[in-house]
Amino acid sequence: MSAVTNKSYETRAESHPSQLARRLFKIVTEKQSNLCVSLDIYKTNEFLALVDKVGPYVSVIKTHVDIIDDFTYESVVIPLVELSKKHNFLIFEDRKFADIGSTVKSQYTSGIYKIVQWSHITNAHALPGPGIVDGLYAGAKEVNDERGLLLLAEMSSAGSLATGDYTKKTVELARRNKEFTFGFIAQSRLGEHDEDFVIMTPGVGLDDKGDNLGQQYRTVDEAISTGTDIIIVGRGITGKGRDPIVESKRYKEAGWAAYEARIKE
Repeated sequence: MSAVTNKSYETRAESHPSQLARRLFKIVTEKQSNLCVSLDIYKTNEFLALVDKVGPYVSVIKTHVDIIDDFTYESVVIPLVELSKKHNFLIFEDRKFADIGSTVKSQYTSGIYKIVQWSHITNAHALPGPGIVDGLYAGAKEVNDERGLLLLAEMSSAGSLATGDYTKKTVELARRNKEFTFGFIAQSRLGEHDEDFVIMTPGVGLDDKGDNLGQQYRTVDEAISTGTDIIIVGRGITGKGRDPIVESKRYKEAGWAAYEARIKE
């Protein structure tokens, strides 16, 4: 187990090389929540209503704004940003960039979404190499707020190719710019013993074991005990027949209890 996993979020908020990670850890500590809720919602009104419901219980909201059927910048992004201020959470657009540097810079800064303008966190595949980080970083420098990048080092889907040497090289790529590339989408702690990368883990569920499209779930305790900092939960909170407020509270409490158990070890 990495030495980092025994440190509190509060301690890491004082020393992390990324300004955005320090901000994230402060939010996590203040709200006692290491929960990120993933909202894959198709209609603006339903999307914003859910953000408002779960906002008090999360440190991060993860979005896929390109699936919102009636998306406009004014109707989705502007109220989303206001809700992030109201409830004190960060926004994570799960864009999964995977192209050359000049292209991803344009995708990040331009078009109808203008992701860099409002999303504190985004992510990318390491496949294109250093240029993808450089391109996104160049875009991030165009705004006057903290921005951060997560690299996809491991995934929760069955048969994922993000393993072994690929994961190792992804970690090496992250080391080139720790201020901007502050962590990973991964299933466990990555990096050297004393390296503080933020680990955000999807595929976390208290009830479900998977779906028919290859998703595999781990329990909250399993994820946190292996080094996860932020648990990402989607259908466990927003699925049909579930009360998002009740489930958000449930995952928030489970995540915090698992974290407290980990730092006491």
